[in-house]
Amino acid sequence: MKLLIRNTELRDSEAIAQLSNQLGYKSEKGIIEKRLNNILSNKNNYVLVALENEKIVGWVHGFYSLRVESDPFIEIGGLVVNENYRKKGIGKILVDKIIKRPDFKECKKVRVRCNTVREESHIFYQKIGFKINKEQKVFDKLLR
Repeated sequence: MKLLIRNTELRDSEAIAQLSNQLGYKSEKGIIEKRLNNILSNKNNYVLVALENEKIVGWVHGFYSLRVESDPFIEIGGLVVNENYRKKGIGKILVDKIIKRPDFKECKKVRVRCNTVREESHIFYQKIGFKINKEQKVFDKLLR
């Protein structure tokens, strides 16, 4: 398997939407394109795609996270690998590439949040060296 990892571009929106749909996120090209445009214009965010034979088979979004109460860290905002390409090391490669970005060199940790029902994701992250730090509830309040 010859894999190419590169920075994402707006033209990748449709493939990213299709991959996101595999995880149950209702996405379409126009929505993803708008979100990517905002993310890519923010210097603390990076989205990488993995390609095999010019086909996007995965993506990862990482960002520099600042908090009042803790040192800066890298957060994985999203990671999806095509269901037909899972368990081939692509997810680990994408996470490693995000973590090694020069802009993140001062960060001492990387964090990822997983839905409690995504047990395969929990196994994956533990397998690549992540440890469960805590469990929490996430509260949303709709504004419109």
